[in-house]
Amino acid sequence: MGKDFHDNIRASRDAFDEASQALGWDVAALCFGDDEKINLTQYAQPCILTTEIAMFRGLQSLYGFTPGYFGGHSLGEYTALVAAGALPFSDALIAVETRGRLMQEATPPGVGAMAAVIAEDLDPDIIRENLEDLPIDVANINSADQIVISGQADCMAVAEERLIQKLLSGRTARFVMLNVSAPFHSRFMRTIRETFREILTAFASKINPENACRVTSNVTGGFHEGDTAGIIDLLVSQISGSVNWRANMQALADRAELIYEIGPNRPLRNFFQTMGVACRSITTLPAANRIFA
Repeated sequence: MGKDFHDNIRASRDAFDEASQALGWDVAALCFGDDEKINLTQYAQPCILTTEIAMFRGLQSLYGFTPGYFGGHSLGEYTALVAAGALPFSDALIAVETRGRLMQEATPPGVGAMAAVIAEDLDPDIIRENLEDLPIDVANINSADQIVISGQADCMAVAEERLIQKLLSGRTARFVMLNVSAPFHSRFMRTIRETFREILTAFASKINPENACRVTSNVTGGFHEGDTAGIIDLLVSQISGSVNWRANMQALADRAELIYEIGPNRPLRNFFQTMGVACRSITTLPAANRIFA
């Protein structure tokens, strides 16, 4: 998780140090070691945010990398807000650590589950209609070929049978259970929304709404508007609402000439490809650039 950037670029290492200072625990040690806490979303979320910002700042220091627009999927929306200068890094870290803890506590272990529905030309509204009598929601609209559903674990088998046999009959389709610890972006997260709102409201004065206008909202699918209260409302709604990533990709593609994905993996590149949009992925530091900057 970003160790190559940490070890070779000063700006990246400084990002890990800043995160450790903000959170009160050694982020680099958790990212690079064997501590099982990394599997708890309370710790995973700030670790992922730190790694992505460390990579972003490292690229900036090497190449003067200056994007005009930003977007991020779920937790990645916070990375995008930090990268755009709309949200201070230290405040975002505290927010996502709390977000992770609240999301983990929202449901008892084993109660919730998530699954990816994979087939061509998926319609989220039709999927919602077919599942409306089940405690399952559309969590992520990832692409035309992938939608993630989230909800009560013991109803997932019914959802799979219904979608495969009725909705996707005659098409090549897959139903893949995801290795997650809670039913994220579903009605089961509604209980934590107001508590999380208090966390975001505490540093509302530090949000830069003008810079947030360059960042896509997972909830609306378009760019954030220049209103602090509205930004907080959307981040709160994102916890239990659908991530409309398909619309986010379109909004970015409509404005950007080049699109780069920065992170330890490259799932978003594949989603952009379903739209015929090129997305370049930066997942590791090339050996030629392993110098201190």
